[in-house]
Amino acid sequence: MEISIKTLSLFGAVVFTGLSAGLFFAWSVSVIPGTQKIGSEAYLEAMQSINRAILNPMFFMVFFGSLLFLGASSYYQFHVGKSAFWLMIIAAITYLIGTIAVTGLGNVPLNDQLEHTNLNQLSKAELHDLRLYYESKWNRFHLIRTTCAVASFILAAASIFNTLKLMK
Repeated sequence: MEISIKTLSLFGAVVFTGLSAGLFFAWSVSVIPGTQKIGSEAYLEAMQSINRAILNPMFFMVFFGSLLFLGASSYYQFHVGKSAFWLMIIAAITYLIGTIAVTGLGNVPLNDQLEHTNLNQLSKAELHDLRLYYESKWNRFHLIRTTCAVASFILAAASIFNTLKLMK
């Protein structure tokens, strides 16, 4: 049994986008509720630590690999059928704008700002104000990117069903 590059790109798009959507969803239902129960200084220190730790090859491979697989699969789906192509291209655009761009233009600048803040030099009131500012904006951007990553995953998965239907 020979597996085509078209099949591999579709499989990769669904798996990588699912991993990305899963990471963001898991963060939303575990880390965010957990951090809401700790004080401002602990929250800000935790976010600084997490933001440093997530910048690793595995995260980058999944985060950007999703877009690469979605793009490649869109190309290959063009030759399979219009519905499969449109599902995949909409998944790719949604992921590019709603997940990658929102992260790069929203979450990352907030993370960078927090990284360059010496928390030890801030008063309790300043820590509280920084937390309110950072947390509200960061969580809003996170909700957008999570929703878009999940939508991209669903669209990519739907493309599989559409492709299977065309194979009958």
